[in-house]
Amino acid sequence: MAQNLIARARVAVLFSVLLCLASHLVPIAEAIWLTVPSSGTKCMSEDIQTNVVVLADYHVVDEAAQPHHTPTISVKVTSPYGNNLHHQENVTHGQFAFTTTESGNYLACFWLDGQHEGGAETTLSLDWKTGIAARDWDSVARKEKIDGVELELRKLEGAVEAIRENLIYLKNREADMREVSESTNGKVAWLSIMSLGVCILVSVLQLWHLKRYFQKKKLI
Repeated sequence: MAQNLIARARVAVLFSVLLCLASHLVPIAEAIWLTVPSSGTKCMSEDIQTNVVVLADYHVVDEAAQPHHTPTISVKVTSPYGNNLHHQENVTHGQFAFTTTESGNYLACFWLDGQHEGGAETTLSLDWKTGIAARDWDSVARKEKIDGVELELRKLEGAVEAIRENLIYLKNREADMREVSESTNGKVAWLSIMSLGVCILVSVLQLWHLKRYFQKKKLI
């Protein structure tokens, strides 16, 4: 009996630890507020690897605006290679979703439309989710008929998998950067050797020219 109680206590502690880890590892998406200037563009970017789901909602938050006169904005989202992923004009709210096919910085830019009057700044709320944070866990729970601890464990599993993929991505990026650095160092070394060889050749030619000059002048 005592052993069973100890085993149950250990299981309870293990679940508590896992739930605590899940709450810290699973990213909690929070909306950010951007100040869009009256003239110009406000952009945000994030370095994302391939095969990652990105989901975002945005809407204008302007408490100073008159009723029915909320400023409208335009938005454009581009991939690291400049591909257009989302483009809207004359809107006060919207959303976009895509799965990344390129690794690098994904850029989202917002600007006020030309008909906006008053020259005042506008506040924009942006809820940007990537990876596991963009997953609809309510749908997963209904589809797989899980809840409570099992759902939290599933979130923890997803968070660990996301962390593993990010570590692999960073490792590959580090290897690429190291390869580029080694290649650059090799080119610089060869350039230094060539520069040294040119300097030595020029010095020899100068000595030879001076020697012939002094010989003609019968100074040596």
